[in-house]
Amino acid sequence: MLSNQIDVSFDNVRELLELSQQKLVIFDFWVEQHEPCQQILLVLEKIAGDYPQHLVLAKVNCDTEQQLAMQFGVRSLPTVLFIRNGQPVDGFAGVETEGQIRSRLDPYLPKPEDLLLQQAQPLLETQQWQQAYPLLKQALQLAPARVDARLQLAYCAASLGQTAQAEELIAPVMLADQDALYHQVKALIELAQQAAESPEIRALEQQLAADPANLQLKQQLAVQYQQVQRFADALALLFSILQQDLNFDDSKKLMLDMLAVLPKGDALAGEYRRKLYSLLY
Repeated sequence: MLSNQIDVSFDNVRELLELSQQKLVIFDFWVEQHEPCQQILLVLEKIAGDYPQHLVLAKVNCDTEQQLAMQFGVRSLPTVLFIRNGQPVDGFAGVETEGQIRSRLDPYLPKPEDLLLQQAQPLLETQQWQQAYPLLKQALQLAPARVDARLQLAYCAASLGQTAQAEELIAPVMLADQDALYHQVKALIELAQQAAESPEIRALEQQLAADPANLQLKQQLAVQYQQVQRFADALALLFSILQQDLNFDDSKKLMLDMLAVLPKGDALAGEYRRKLYSLLY
């Protein structure tokens, strides 16, 4: 049995009621030989498995705990009670669908995007940008209006060198929401833009403009772009090389290495993986 799924008796019911001061406790009153009870129990076990840190499923077998069921005022089975701070806050008798039960739970449980943001927070604090990125991206997809999710994803993208993406993410942020994190993202973008215009890059760009068919110059410039995290420009150059000569120098390896360091779920990485695959196969 999962740690947040507990069989209830007179010995532990007080402990469970005290636990409801910290998290939601769902009391499910059921009996063995009753299909609706089994149906609801399976649904509640599934939901409890989704929220191991935020709710406890307290299962009361009324075949053996009849007196306990009477003390809770249970008159029919199945009966489900949501307990917070020692008091019922919602509940139902009979059968409800999983969707109906989850709707009842919405006011008392964190939303999926909140869970993703919670998972990403320690990764951001330890600068594990690649691991945090897909969590933050998924959170923003679930809740596009969440400014905090947008800014955290922009911060992560900027830290990974995805300057254009970070700019795009913060563009819709209104003045009232431009907090310290917003200005931190702006500063990261500006620093990246300054670094991206190094003398070495400008010189190679000028040489390539004068000799646009020179694959060696393209590769050298792509390496310089990579070093200042201009991944879109670097990948575009490497791909143009491979379109002309699939085996030119180290271009294929450089492109694969660059794709490997981009975070999981990154749109740029997905785009160029597909393009490279089309060339190779």
